[in-house]
Amino acid sequence: MFSKSAQLRQLLHDKGIIVAPGAYDCISAKLVEQLGFSAIYLTGAGMASSRLGVPDIGLMTMSEVLETAKNIVQVTNIPVICDTDTGYGNAINLIRTTREFEQIGVAAIQIEDQITPKKCGHTEGKQIIRKEEMVKKIEAFHHARRTEDLVLIARTDAIAVTGFEDAIDRAKSYAEAGADILFVEAPHTVDEVKRICDELRGTHLLINMVEKGGKTPSFSTQELETMGFKMAIYPTLPWTAAIKAMRDVLQELKTKGTTADVEKELVSFQEMFELVGSSEYKALERKFLGL
Repeated sequence: MFSKSAQLRQLLHDKGIIVAPGAYDCISAKLVEQLGFSAIYLTGAGMASSRLGVPDIGLMTMSEVLETAKNIVQVTNIPVICDTDTGYGNAINLIRTTREFEQIGVAAIQIEDQITPKKCGHTEGKQIIRKEEMVKKIEAFHHARRTEDLVLIARTDAIAVTGFEDAIDRAKSYAEAGADILFVEAPHTVDEVKRICDELRGTHLLINMVEKGGKTPSFSTQELETMGFKMAIYPTLPWTAAIKAMRDVLQELKTKGTTADVEKELVSFQEMFELVGSSEYKALERKFLGL
């Protein structure tokens, strides 16, 4: 059986765009898999929000992200792509990060060229490290990984700091250093999105689709594939949808004192437990406990 990183590498060679919705916990990850997507994107912003209740400003530690990723890898069967921010430090820190995440079975890690601590890619106030330092971090990744299957996504946030031309120059250098997938974060216009594909043609390209307030124009997955993107991530989609749904039903209870009018918006009690494998565990109880 192929490792999940080998599965992801096969997807990179297959035809078609890889659509990877964002997960932030095991339930959201299982839903992504059950609905037929081929990969899961483990969002750093979503983890920071759900685990710690803080914004995506580099407050999550490696061990906290590692624990979340491990749980998600264990309960799903498709490749998990993990946002590891800056790799949690310099090139030496990234060596440990690479080995820890490879050991738990993630298919890919994503690192970015921001300083530590970082900021969310679609917010203001970002700062970036020198291109040469990021190149050394990519080299450290190759030194650290135990197999050649583990995929590296190299993200540059240069558009917001030093401009579009520098972002393209950095991406080319990251590809030469051995990044498997290039991620030029937060292009602002349709022209910039198209130019990323034109300037970096021949490489695997990732684009970040952030709904309702993101800096990048919206495109369908078909349009993105036609332009030349190999992967599209939707990191905020399940997370922001869950926030709205929870707020709506809680407001209904607070206002009316009953949930009768929102039951159509809810999964059943049985479906809630079945999502996390209730029937499988009941079968194990019968087999091993005689229950």
